[in-house]
Amino acid sequence: MTTLKLDQFLPYRLSIVSNRVSSAVASTYQALFGLKIPEWRLVAIIAEGEGATQQALGVATRMDKVTVSRAAAALVERGLIERRPNANDQRSHMLTLTEAGRTLYENVAPKALELESQVFAGFTAAEIKAFRAMLDRIETSAAPFDADRA
Repeated sequence: MTTLKLDQFLPYRLSIVSNRVSSAVASTYQALFGLKIPEWRLVAIIAEGEGATQQALGVATRMDKVTVSRAAAALVERGLIERRPNANDQRSHMLTLTEAGRTLYENVAPKALELESQVFAGFTAAEIKAFRAMLDRIETSAAPFDADRA
């Protein structure tokens, strides 16, 4: 009989590590900027382009529709993003950063990079490059099993 040992089971370990890093980041974002992780993810994705629909944000962040909707509503309420008509699809809206949202992003992004540096301070550039490549490969190999996004 094969025995499953969670501390050796890589999907479990990935989840635990992800949760630990996310928790550290979340507490920092909440304390400094009053942001929850889903809200920050939306701000960051929107900042990378000219805006995005909630559906596109869900795909980009891998968050479910309800989480995206709640985060978007909170950001609209705070005046950090606004909903605009989507010229390409009248059934949806484009979410764009307001001036306050852009300012917030410009304040949070350096802190996010600083946190990343702190988490990976004990790794060489080559190790980080290899880790990124492994994450890409894991994400690609797991994609066929992602039934929620099929």
